[in-house]
Amino acid sequence: MTIRFPIALAGVVLAILASIPARADPITINDHEGRTVTLAKPVERIASIPIPMASTIIAMDGGTSKLVGMNPTAKSAIVEGVLGKIFPEAKDIPSDITAPNFIPNVEELAATNPELVIQWADRGPDLVDPIVNAGLNALLISYGSEEKTKQYQAMVATAMGKPERAEMINGWRDQVAAEMAAKSKDIPADKKPRILYLGRALESLTASGDKGNYAAFYVNLAGAVSVSADLEGQGTTISPEQIAEWNPDVILLNSFEAKLGLERIYDDPILSLTKAAQDKRVYKMPLGGYRWDPPNQESPLTWMWLANLMHPDIFQYDLRAEMKKAYKTLYDYDLTDEDIDGILWIGMQGDATDYAQFKAK
Repeated sequence: MTIRFPIALAGVVLAILASIPARADPITINDHEGRTVTLAKPVERIASIPIPMASTIIAMDGGTSKLVGMNPTAKSAIVEGVLGKIFPEAKDIPSDITAPNFIPNVEELAATNPELVIQWADRGPDLVDPIVNAGLNALLISYGSEEKTKQYQAMVATAMGKPERAEMINGWRDQVAAEMAAKSKDIPADKKPRILYLGRALESLTASGDKGNYAAFYVNLAGAVSVSADLEGQGTTISPEQIAEWNPDVILLNSFEAKLGLERIYDDPILSLTKAAQDKRVYKMPLGGYRWDPPNQESPLTWMWLANLMHPDIFQYDLRAEMKKAYKTLYDYDLTDEDIDGILWIGMQGDATDYAQFKAK
């Protein structure tokens, strides 16, 4: 069973100069730093320093054999989530190739013998120079928009000699986005729920403005608006009083903080008084093959989940069925009902408003 993917990839501007016209021809990729990366052949060994890319590499290849190193935070998502069950061998892939600030640990990185190292673009030479100076080939990616997500997915799939995987998966993204945009464009402004997404909520409360914020993309796509749209920057610290002033209809909790639960809002003397808390519309973002908050290979499932919650009268995706189709395509894995309950946190938030739609029938 496969996802319904459109034939064409309309609108996707792939940053690839050439694909693989013949077996002996080199592969050239124009990365997000504007560098031309040349590979003599499809790579068999990739190390990934950006957090979301490890699971993307697995999805684009359909397995773990080419991933030789990853960020420790990416590994925690695998261990905490269902990907560690699907690919238990991923737990043994080295994650000491980088410090938490993305500075490469060159000695450990070189020990993985990578043919290609994925690193962030636009974040300065300290992140890139150690890799290049060690004689390793680096592909630099940047982040924050749907277009960039499709581009770096295409880059890494092409590097592995599987551009058709990215075309298929990106085609799914385009199809779902177009369907949702067609439905949400006519929702009146006064019918759009006001959402607050908390990027962090345990030791501090953080939120982001709409500029360069991927969450803003899918909030708008789902027919809602972000109450923090005018904030400057990403991950800005905010106070409970600011949240009370915004008084959001819905609060989304991040899936990065493993110990973060709904009680963070419901037990807080100020946050518990918000409309979101009073109406039981506080939801923790799912954790699947990767965390559903940032862009990743499962993003259309994030969009469907949120749209069903925001407008159950307009969007009626059979999310459990969509998840099963997607996981079969992305990972060749048959999701169980128990897996889905875990990804969606049914045990923790199954009683939240409109969440019963996601329970097994």
